[in-house]
Amino acid sequence: MIKPIIENYGFLPTLAKKSATFLLAGSVTKTCEIEGITQAGIPGLIHLTPTLDGEFVDSGKLFSLGEIAQTPKGVPTPAIITRAVRNVTNFDFEMLDLGLQVTPQVDKLHSFGIKASKRIDQGANIDAKAIIEKGRLFGATYTPRGEYIILGESTPSGTTTARAVAEALGFVAEGYFSSSFLDAPKGLKDKVIADALSLVKEEDDLYTKLGSVADNMLLFCAGFASAYSQRGEIVLAGGTQMAAVLLVIEKLRLSCEYKNIALMTTKWVYEDTLSDIKGLLSLLAHKVDGYYADFDFADAHVDVLKLYDQGEAKEGVGAGGALCYAFLQGVKKDAMLKEIETVLVG
Repeated sequence: MIKPIIENYGFLPTLAKKSATFLLAGSVTKTCEIEGITQAGIPGLIHLTPTLDGEFVDSGKLFSLGEIAQTPKGVPTPAIITRAVRNVTNFDFEMLDLGLQVTPQVDKLHSFGIKASKRIDQGANIDAKAIIEKGRLFGATYTPRGEYIILGESTPSGTTTARAVAEALGFVAEGYFSSSFLDAPKGLKDKVIADALSLVKEEDDLYTKLGSVADNMLLFCAGFASAYSQRGEIVLAGGTQMAAVLLVIEKLRLSCEYKNIALMTTKWVYEDTLSDIKGLLSLLAHKVDGYYADFDFADAHVDVLKLYDQGEAKEGVGAGGALCYAFLQGVKKDAMLKEIETVLVG
């Protein structure tokens, strides 16, 4: 049910039957306001996506809008998967406000005084060092109720900022990053990233470069994961965006215990022919373990879910890490599918 992408340390067996605290890092980069760049939410209300995702995972209800976030084709947010896993495993859930425009109504919310970041093609204008330090401080002091941490994210247009970050840091990353689209708007993404990188000067230090092209989620999570890894085990639940978190950690030479970090994603990201999660992880000089949940919707009775298998949505809200957690807890694939369908249609 869980298959390796890259395995260096044998991280997975250490998690068997352990309880986890799931942290959802919610963030808004106004890059998501560029028309056509993302479909991770309701058109015109994309900035609400992380707020709604957090509310739904927390309670199965929505308070900030009357409908769940979905793509224009009707593909529901991966939050339905993460919520379904919570229903069957009862994992502890907390949310991180890393620059939300609407505060989510969730039981446990951590706020850090971070505002939504600007469009990267106009300069994100982030104090990168300050955001990373906020993450490191939280990672050095936070104590989860679970035995380890699963860190997911909800950041619309985050794959665009993630690729811009990788390239600003000197990595060759074209073709490595995924998209919420089946047919990604490559031309638009390329232009936005090129415009963003044109604002970066060669003589700029790394923090200045990141402050221009990153989003708050990438920076805070790099600080948090690197610091927490020195205290305990942490799963980066996501695809190419979470791989970019690792690139930031390594390039900035943040103190980190790499053997205590693993990336876990979905089968849809792993099999995506338009991105390369294994290739991204292979860019790291400091190796980590990577896994994916061998789960799909081939046997689903709700047809819209089968669009995931065709390449829509793919990942988000920690769905891959959540599915891996369910499998580690002994939940079977058919039971997981049934619960996801129940969450979606009742």
